[in-house]
Amino acid sequence: MIAPRLTLAALLALTAAPAFTSQAFAQDVAQDVAKRIPAPHGEVIIANARQQQSYDAIHYAPARRAGDTLYISGVIVGRADDEGTDAEAFKAQVRRAFQAIEATLKASGAGFEDVVMINSFHVWEGPDQPAPRREQLAMFNAVKSEFMKAPHPAWTAVGTTGLLNPHGIVEVQMIAKVPGK
Repeated sequence: MIAPRLTLAALLALTAAPAFTSQAFAQDVAQDVAKRIPAPHGEVIIANARQQQSYDAIHYAPARRAGDTLYISGVIVGRADDEGTDAEAFKAQVRRAFQAIEATLKASGAGFEDVVMINSFHVWEGPDQPAPRREQLAMFNAVKSEFMKAPHPAWTAVGTTGLLNPHGIVEVQMIAKVPGK
């Protein structure tokens, strides 16, 4: 029973992305170590050292390519230790998540123009919420539009009661079509 507890502790520590300061996150994303691991039907893509730590500790692929389809695991939008819960802080948190997704897309040889589907999971109520549901969605969409231009991908936004990270507000998952090598 000790092993599962240790695994859960490692999972919580590594997925608590917002627990870092926003400056530490920027430094980590800047340290690209793009790595591709052959896998059945494609490959696993690891964009940076932080993703490598998660891959090693909790055994999940930050991105997995199968044929011409790229599946990007959920990236959590949440408050870092040095951030507030106001609208501008939330937009900075969303921007940070999109920068992380952008690093994964680039490591995969893709860009936001290749994204065909977004799934987002929103915690609408709680102490870290910047605003009511429609306002939160409008702020999220404004930042998304900084990164993604028309034609827009399909998008499903789902409400939930919580995410793995206790300060998580939104989790964003994407699927992209990336032509073969």
